[in-house]
Amino acid sequence: MDGVMALASQRAVVIFSDSSCCMCHSVKELFIGQLGVNPAIYELDEDPKGKEMEKTLARMLQSSSPLPAVFIGGKLVGPTDRIMSLHLSGKLVPLLRDAGAIWL
Repeated sequence: MDGVMALASQRAVVIFSDSSCCMCHSVKELFIGQLGVNPAIYELDEDPKGKEMEKTLARMLQSSSPLPAVFIGGKLVGPTDRIMSLHLSGKLVPLLRDAGAIWL
């Protein structure tokens, strides 16, 4: 867990992803393409410690499919359903603003 948390605190937004996951792609597109965020992205399928980190994220999220896992301001916000819920309710942008990920 220490490794995941250390990586998660490196930027205002950190996304743990899988390069072949369509939901991961959608979340990255939301942050980068639509919201103008510059997140740190870790493709766990391309990392030698990726499986270990994915297991840690699964425990943290209490889910068997934890990716994408998004951290904002060093705090675990959640996987796709939580991110989309925050976005649709208008709560994601203020969260990003408070974390210093966006300025407008």
